[in-house]
Amino acid sequence: MHAVFDGEVLRPEAAVDLEPNARYLVTIERKEKKGAQQNLWDVLSAFSGTVEGPEDWSKEHEHYLYGTPRRASLPNRQICVRFASDWRSML
Repeated sequence: MHAVFDGEVLRPEAAVDLEPNARYLVTIERKEKKGAQQNLWDVLSAFSGTVEGPEDWSKEHEHYLYGTPRRASLPNRQICVRFASDWRSML
């Protein structure tokens, strides 16, 4: 059944076959207006902060994305050498 809330009560949009003054359990789901469009920022805001991941995700993102060895397990020299050799491929 579809209904409109007028600020005080829900009014059915069409006739309903229900017993007057009886108690009913009603589940309410908001129906958006047709043609209502969200802008990009509203859509992105709905998803912001909803991605779950490991605590070290920002530090170890290459490990999780590409399977490279964890940075914490590499000595600092190896990290520098790896990045120094990769910069040319980015040109």
